[in-house]
Amino acid sequence: MKRVVILAGLMASACTMGPKHPTTPIALAPPVAAGTIAPASGPAQTIVPGATVQADWWRLFGSPALDALVDRALAANNDLANADATLRQAREQARAAGGASLPQVDASYQAQRIRTSRVFSNPLSTDPDEYLYTLHTAQVSVAYPLDLFGQLRSKTRSARAAATVAGDKLIAARTTVVANLVSAVIQQAGLSAQILAAQSAVQSNRDVLKLLQQRQALGDIGASDVSAQQTALATAEGALPTLMHQRDHQLGLIATLLGLAAGTPLPPLPTLPELTLPTTIPVALPAQIVANRPDVRAAEAQMQGAAADLGAAIAARLPNITLSANVGGEATAITEMFASGNPFWALIGGVTQPIFHGGQLLHQKRAAEAALDGAKAQYRSAALQAFLDVADALSGLRTDGDALDAATRADAAAAQTLRYTRRQLELGGVGTLALFNANAAAASASSQAVQARAARLGDTVALFQAVGGGVTIPADAGRAR
Repeated sequence: MKRVVILAGLMASACTMGPKHPTTPIALAPPVAAGTIAPASGPAQTIVPGATVQADWWRLFGSPALDALVDRALAANNDLANADATLRQAREQARAAGGASLPQVDASYQAQRIRTSRVFSNPLSTDPDEYLYTLHTAQVSVAYPLDLFGQLRSKTRSARAAATVAGDKLIAARTTVVANLVSAVIQQAGLSAQILAAQSAVQSNRDVLKLLQQRQALGDIGASDVSAQQTALATAEGALPTLMHQRDHQLGLIATLLGLAAGTPLPPLPTLPELTLPTTIPVALPAQIVANRPDVRAAEAQMQGAAADLGAAIAARLPNITLSANVGGEATAITEMFASGNPFWALIGGVTQPIFHGGQLLHQKRAAEAALDGAKAQYRSAALQAFLDVADALSGLRTDGDALDAATRADAAAAQTLRYTRRQLELGGVGTLALFNANAAAASASSQAVQARAARLGDTVALFQAVGGGVTIPADAGRAR
């Protein structure tokens, strides 16, 4: 009796072998302090620690055209379609793994045409039908793995963890697609504004060249002044192709995110003035960031799956107990299979204890332990990367305000200097070198001002993505379509 109690205790304790919910310490970042980013040249942004990012955060930019683009990308992006299919596959595999621990019932029917040798027959019989006959067999088989040591349960937990990873990766993919699309739209709008400024600079240089050519015809200036202005015009024209190439790249990226081929006509895109800078910046607390970031959640689920794999590897070295049963009938006539004397049944119980597998099971266990250690390190790395992303985005927003003020002052001063210099050139007070410098400074300052405004929008998108994005998956995600 004592042996039975001890054996039962060992079996019960073996059922929980392997860490089911491993934990790994995370050094949380210090909480973000509340504050306001208030540049003199643009709208202020208030940092609200602990606030939750709304799921459709892109609507905070106040552009119906942008909202329509995001809705279309979420419905037609091919990366999201692939992630959704992966989620469906993982969920079905998890259901299949769960079914392996349930009783297995199979039904079978077999018909055999048999010719028996005369050696095994009655030598006094002369009936040839006794040597040639048909045998019909029908049976139902039931098999049930007891899984006392949790190997199948561990495999089921591992498959469910893989499905959780696939779900979090789908959310991460949706967040990435939305963030990339909004960033591409902002970049495209900023480049379009820079192109307009560059075209204005080209036209200004053409006007100056025309004025200098008129003065040259009057003998007021020499050919060197005209050549210098022609150089300035060519320099301004040379800036346009690079900007146009960058804009076309962003247009192709937007088309790809929408599930379209590059070069396909796009829906209306918002301009830079049509995009409103969100004035409230919700920043999750460090614990919320770990809970909200889909990549961190996926790393956590992957760690739990690795722990389940370790439990399965441990259980594989323990006895495996199965129960099975067969019931059916067998006769030479199909109508007599279940007649009196023809039915049969069998009850079978088996225990298998691995003894020698050449070290295979031991090394599989050690490999599972190493995989769990790696998953723990990956989880810590994902959490630290999340904190770094938030810190970078906040630092970018704070410095963007200073950059915007400096770029705005430089733009205004350069534009005023260019007006004065052009007027002095018309009056003959300055040479073409002063005008060349003023034109170059004005073009550079105008471009920097546009880039500073676009940078505030782009870093706001980066912060929304860094704190978790808030993007959710629809209720029908991962279901067969």
